[in-house]
Amino acid sequence: GEMEVWALEAYGAASLLQEMLTIKSDDLEGRKRAYEEIAKGNTMFETGVPESFNVLQRSLRGLALDLKVLPEEKAEKPKKIPIITSKNVSVTLNSNKDKEEVNEG
Repeated sequence: GEMEVWALEAYGAASLLQEMLTIKSDDLEGRKRAYEEIAKGNTMFETGVPESFNVLQRSLRGLALDLKVLPEEKAEKPKKIPIITSKNVSVTLNSNKDKEEVNEG
């Protein structure tokens, strides 16, 4: 539940939270990679994108907000006026062209 997540967050268990909210949640590819890496004896591996993030992205698009995740090496400042900007996530208002692409896709 939400309160349990807050408790783990307060305790400083960020790695455990990341694992629980990604590969143990609904990241099927990440779960598969984690199993393969553990079978090889490796303890460090990258997680994928959980389906809940994709749901968030689609919900924001429904509100005419464009959320793009940029690879760290290609992270650049958006050309549009940003609403929210962090290291590798950018949220901007969709243009009419973007809305047409979302509706068609």
